Amino acid sequence: METWYFIDSKDQSPAYNMALDEKLMDWHREGIIPPVVRFYGWNPPTLSVGYFQHIEKEINMEAVKGHGLGFVRRPTGGRGVLHDDELTYSVIVSESHNAMPDTVTEAYRVISQGLLEGFRNLNLQAEFSIPRSKEEKDRLKRPRSAVCFDAPSWYEMIVEGRKVAGSAQTRQKGVILQHGSIIRSVDVDKLFDLFLYKSDRARERMQKGFHKKAAAINELTEAPVSMNDIKQAFRKGFEKGLNIHLKEFALEAGQKEQVKALMEKKYDSEAWNFKW
Repeated sequence: METWYFIDSKDQSPAYNMALDEKLMDWHREGIIPPVVRFYGWNPPTLSVGYFQHIEKEINMEAVKGHGLGFVRRPTGGRGVLHDDELTYSVIVSESHNAMPDTVTEAYRVISQGLLEGFRNLNLQAEFSIPRSKEEKDRLKRPRSAVCFDAPSWYEMIVEGRKVAGSAQTRQKGVILQHGSIIRSVDVDKLFDLFLYKSDRARERMQKGFHKKAAAINELTEAPVSMNDIKQAFRKGFEKGLNIHLKEFALEAGQKEQVKALMEKKYDSEAWNFKW
């Protein structure tokens, strides 16, 4: 059984979270560390947007500020995510790893096996989302809204037909980064405040439909689940799903300085966050 590193970063700033994910990719590429599974949270709660999203066209920045949220652009694709009462995970592994398929969608399937096992550890019968019809596949190429949880993509998790985790992936210089959100609870009104719509009626229609398409863990369990229980469930889930052993890893002082420098240079900058 292969040993990977495990990091629980607790709640961190938006820029720190993205900078550490990127630096973990660098260190893994350089052979300094093995593959990594990382858990983290957000302080303050944050709206993250996908690498290709257009802020002026899709995001209500006044609402982001009004709700006291942080804001950051991810290095991965996908749509907007409100990171609040959730466990965020990231997986960093080489494309050349013998367990990783060549295609993005199949790599999602392999990595997301850890998510599947995590939900099962919470007694939730999760399954993979597999778009089958032409209409479903076309919808993935042209999403109707900028909200991540509006619809599941390939191999994302669904329970009772509703999306329960959203993930995004990038590949940079031979290394895969997949990260995503495991939602414990969600304030739907706050979430939909953060995006721009053609009309109030369009927002109302999308928000009403959201309840049928997405769900948080505490909507699906008989009793509320603690964040500690969720962390334990998904740590064991990744170990079983990826057939690995997770070993605790703490950053050295020099590595912390590298993360800080990248935060300041990139993820705290308007040039990065408001490009396009």
